[in-house]
Amino acid sequence: MNDRLRSHRKPMLVTNGKVVLPNQIAEVAVAVAEGRIAAVLHGKEDIDSWLNQHSSAVVIDAGGQYVLPGLIDIHCDAIEKEVQPRPGTLFPLDMALMEFERKLPVHGITTMYHSLSLGVGLSLRGDHLLTGMIEHINSYRSKRSAIRNRIHLRYEVSHLAGMSIVKRFLNEKAIDYLSFMDHSPGQGQYREPGSFERYVMKNQGVSMDEVRVIVMDLVQRREQVSTEQLQELSALAAKQGIAIASHDDDSAQKVEESIGYGVSVCEFPINLDTAKHAVDRGLRVCVGAPNVVRGASHDKNLSATDAIAAGAADILCSDYHPSSMLAAVFKLADQGIAALPAAVRMASLHPAQALGASGELGSIEPGKAADLIIVDRYEGLPWVTNTIVGGQVVYTSAVRY
Repeated sequence: MNDRLRSHRKPMLVTNGKVVLPNQIAEVAVAVAEGRIAAVLHGKEDIDSWLNQHSSAVVIDAGGQYVLPGLIDIHCDAIEKEVQPRPGTLFPLDMALMEFERKLPVHGITTMYHSLSLGVGLSLRGDHLLTGMIEHINSYRSKRSAIRNRIHLRYEVSHLAGMSIVKRFLNEKAIDYLSFMDHSPGQGQYREPGSFERYVMKNQGVSMDEVRVIVMDLVQRREQVSTEQLQELSALAAKQGIAIASHDDDSAQKVEESIGYGVSVCEFPINLDTAKHAVDRGLRVCVGAPNVVRGASHDKNLSATDAIAAGAADILCSDYHPSSMLAAVFKLADQGIAALPAAVRMASLHPAQALGASGELGSIEPGKAADLIIVDRYEGLPWVTNTIVGGQVVYTSAVRY
C-alpha cells in the first residue's frame, strides 16, 4: 500500500462485528483515521462521540461477522507458478504480478512476502527471472498496490554464483526477508532416495538423463558451500534488519547449524523433535497452512496440526496455496487445537513479530496500520467479504441467494 495516499482517505468505522483482538473476541467497533487504527470503541456512547467528531466517516457494518487483522504470509511461492504455470510456459512478469496480487485480498492476505527462489533446477529457471521479478515488485510497489507486496528471497546455498546477487539485493535493501535453503538430495525434504529426482522431473519437465546432470552438479556445488560466506550474508542481513530463516531442518544438529548462520525462523521442520528443539532454542517455527487444511504434509513429513498442538509451531504460511491461510485459522479453532485469537495470531501478529514488523502490522490495536478483513462463514468455510489495507477498501464481495 502506497502510504502517500493515507492523508486523502476518509475516516472509517467498522461496526457490529466480532472483532478478534490479540487475546480475545469482542463486540467492539474499530475506528480508522489516516490509514491507521485510531481507536477500539467499546460502547454506543464512545461510538457516537467518535462519529460526531468524524462526520465524514465511512461506516461499514460487519453484520455480526468476524473482523480480523489482515493476514501476513511470510512464505508463498505461488507467484512463481503465476509466471510459469507449466514447464516452458512463461508469462510477462508485470501481468503475473498484477494478476496474482488481485487474488490475495480475496483470501484475506494483506501483506505478502513473495517467495522467490534463487537456485537453478528447483523453481523459476535462470537468475534473470529471479532478479527481474524482484526489480519489478520493487518498482510496482513504489507506485501502487492493492496489498503490501514484500519480498522473501529464498537462497539455495549450493548456488554459489548467486551469492553476489544476494549481497547486491541486501546492500540495496531490495528484499525484506531471506532464507537459506538446501534442497540437495539425501537430507531435509529429499532425504528419501530418488525423491529429489522425481520432484525435479515432474516440476521442470526434464528427463532422467537431464536430472542426473542436475544432481551431479548440485552435489559438487554443495561440497563447496562455505560457512564463512553464509555468515557474511547473515551479518549483512542483520545490519539491514532483515530476518533470516532456515528451511526443512531435519535434526537438532541442523537447527544448531542454522542458528550459527543467524537464523531466527525455522521453516517447515521435517519432524516434531526438530520443531521442538527449534522452539527450545528460541526460534519461531513456521508450518504450512495447506498441511493444516489437508490434515497431512504433501511430502509425508511433520503434521502441522501435531506441531501446533504440541506447542512446537507458532506461524502459519500459505507455502504454495494462498486460500489455505484463512481456512487453516478457522479449522484450528473449530477443532479446538487453538482458540480463535491464538489461531489468528499465527497468521498475523506472530509473522509480523518474526520479521520485525509488529510495530506497524499484525493486530487490531490503536496506532497500527488499518489492515482489516471481515470474514463470514458458509457451511463452515470462511470467506472474506471485505478487505481493508491501510484504511482503504481494496476488496468487497457479495453473493446471490
